[in-house]
Amino acid sequence: MNGWPAVPGEPGPGPVHPPPRTPSGLFPAGAPMRPSWREPYPVTGGGVSAGAVTAFAWLLLFGLLGHDVSSYAWWTLVAGGLAWLAAAALVRYGDRGVAAGVAIVTSGGWSIAAAVVAVRWAQSGDWPLW
Repeated sequence: MNGWPAVPGEPGPGPVHPPPRTPSGLFPAGAPMRPSWREPYPVTGGGVSAGAVTAFAWLLLFGLLGHDVSSYAWWTLVAGGLAWLAAAALVRYGDRGVAAGVAIVTSGGWSIAAAVVAVRWAQSGDWPLW
């Protein structure tokens, strides 16, 4: 029995209490009613740093293959595209922190390559990529 009368008007087995109020959520009322989901591999600073350092080394090695502005820019675009494919795979199947570090540094590397191309284009007046 739950303390409520079986038929309205009849006395129940014990004192009748009103049903408990559902808290509004404005103030913490203790533990949540049901468990919260925790991801198995949370994003950490170490993972982001590892992805950033790896992407930096990757872009540096590919950038060093270029012998002029045009080849540097193309190698950087290719290396960045491959890095983003790896980051997409990491987001889906691996560590999202590492993927975030790869994506951030790759974006920065592409920005540097774009700035180098823009400066060369402004200096020479000729588009340097072809």
